[in-house]
Amino acid sequence: MIRMGHPLPPAGAQSFANLGDRPREIFRQIVDTYLSSGDPVGSRQLSRLLPMALSPASVRNVMQDLEELGLVYAPHTSAGRLPTELGLRFFVDSLLQIGDVAEDERAQIEAQVEAASKDHDLEGVLAEATSLLSGLTRGAAVVVTSKDNARLKQIEFVRLEPERALAILVGEDGSVENRVLQVPRDLPASSLIEAANYLNARIRGLTLGQVRSEIEDARKAAQTELDELTARLVDAGLASWGGAGAEHRQLIVRGQANLLEDLTAMADLERIRLLFSDLETKTEVIDLLERAETGEGVRIFIGSENRLFSLSGSSMIAAPLRDGNKRIVGALGIIGPTRLNYARIVPMVDYTAKVVARVVGG
Repeated sequence: MIRMGHPLPPAGAQSFANLGDRPREIFRQIVDTYLSSGDPVGSRQLSRLLPMALSPASVRNVMQDLEELGLVYAPHTSAGRLPTELGLRFFVDSLLQIGDVAEDERAQIEAQVEAASKDHDLEGVLAEATSLLSGLTRGAAVVVTSKDNARLKQIEFVRLEPERALAILVGEDGSVENRVLQVPRDLPASSLIEAANYLNARIRGLTLGQVRSEIEDARKAAQTELDELTARLVDAGLASWGGAGAEHRQLIVRGQANLLEDLTAMADLERIRLLFSDLETKTEVIDLLERAETGEGVRIFIGSENRLFSLSGSSMIAAPLRDGNKRIVGALGIIGPTRLNYARIVPMVDYTAKVVARVVGG
């Protein structure tokens, strides 16, 4: 099953789901014309293309409704309509009829990838696959592979969007890998900087998996120490503990005057405050590392959905590369204009990625 990228927001999805057959067909014809020629289409032309009998005036009324929904726009005052990026997303998610890869193209993909696997290493296979895809789709082919076993030298996190960040992994061998991560919308920018600083003090010579494992062990040790300190204060009647769960930690202190007289309790309270901060940092770091290890399985970006393509008005179709254990180890894709032939290219990219994964895994 082809899994699409950024879904429509719930409110928009509900509005579009209520579109009747007539506006859906008119919208489909507008998108089909755009994908095939890049040209806007007017009401008179649409009235001749539609399977049902509609006057140009009736078509114009429907086009106005589609424009108010944000699905189409007029590039010029008297011009026809083109789909917006939101309209393309709706088309891809709801109306796109995915084709199948032609038998001759399947045979070509399998033959060339398998031949490359006999004469080349993984990089050679991926180079052949990207060259093949570029030729078949007339787009720019890209491939990204994970290097979880590479020993790291440095890692940085850069915010791209409110819920997306870029992890930049620099290996001891000089290799550089970029991975796009989903991050919580409310994660402050300072947390990304603190996480990178925390990691760079510990990461040299270790793999990503080793770093995450060590930090997780340190986090558990800190949690144990925190629980013991808190229990001591609670037993002394100086505090109440709201639970040891990382998401619901709280410490309510009572009898502050007693604490002022008890230097040991004051020291314990300060240690608890520092442990709270340390645990929060470790938890955020572990979360970022988990996201960096898995990347994201997004398949389609349209225009400004990805800031890398927002200025050029491009789209990207990408499929995950998996190893023999079905673990995502990279992605293979095509970048082109937003009027890509999605119905043809989506299954082709998906099929090529599966052939590469099978050959490499075998």
